[in-house]
Amino acid sequence: QVQLVESGGGLVQPGGSLRLSCVASGRTFSSLTIGWFRQAPGKEREFVGTISKSGARTYYPDSVKGRFTISRDNGKNTVYLQMNSLKPEDTAVYYCAGRYSVIDFVFNLVNDYRHWGQGTQITVSS
Repeated sequence: QVQLVESGGGLVQPGGSLRLSCVASGRTFSSLTIGWFRQAPGKEREFVGTISKSGARTYYPDSVKGRFTISRDNGKNTVYLQMNSLKPEDTAVYYCAGRYSVIDFVFNLVNDYRHWGQGTQITVSS
């Protein structure tokens, strides 16, 4: 069973930056595609980016493209979400999620992922 733990959340001013980390337990991290999602109060969970198991492929929605970057270090069982030029509308609980994949591919739907972290709060406010 894979366990995912996010960290790095907090309060940041508009225009600022934060880096979230997602650390996974187990020896099969390099077989996992990792996705990042967020959920604001009263809203559905929203996709914010994904990285394939090798790290060669990434995919972002237009809402964060050019501002958010996902990377991974399979030697450390860790995926990072670098968030720049943050806006108040980025305020949400951020989750990382994982799924095993035979192919080096990316997935952008909530239902594509089986394993989820507990989430970390990001608040963008002055």
